[in-house]
Amino acid sequence: MSATADHAEERTNPAARLGFQPEQVVQEIGYDDDADQELREAIEEAIGNELVDEEYDDVADAVVLWFREDDGDLTDALVDASQLVDDGDPVWLMTPKTGRDGYVEPSDINEAAQTAGLSQTKSINAGKDWTGSRLVTPKGTKNKR
Repeated sequence: MSATADHAEERTNPAARLGFQPEQVVQEIGYDDDADQELREAIEEAIGNELVDEEYDDVADAVVLWFREDDGDLTDALVDASQLVDDGDPVWLMTPKTGRDGYVEPSDINEAAQTAGLSQTKSINAGKDWTGSRLVTPKGTKNKR
């Protein structure tokens, strides 16, 4: 595929923008009826497998965390999610867009990420109602399980 075609796919395929690759294990946390089904299906298509849920008991290659303002403490949720991946692997925090029920202020995301020891590397439009924030633990900073 050409570089131009790669960029076109990134604009149209939400999972491509998230950087998912075939055979990755992606753990989903916080799923509810309001989660973006198109994004979920695109991720599953990209990785060639179904998303695994909270019961998955091994290390994932990435986490997709659906989080709404009333879901509890964001810092705690991010700390828990970061324990499910190796250092340097992403936690994709999905939050409702501005004006949607459950919207989370960007400053709250930034503060919670920093407190949880994560760095935000980018934000994307993850669907009609969702924004995605790519968060990572710096390599070599976390205790191994």
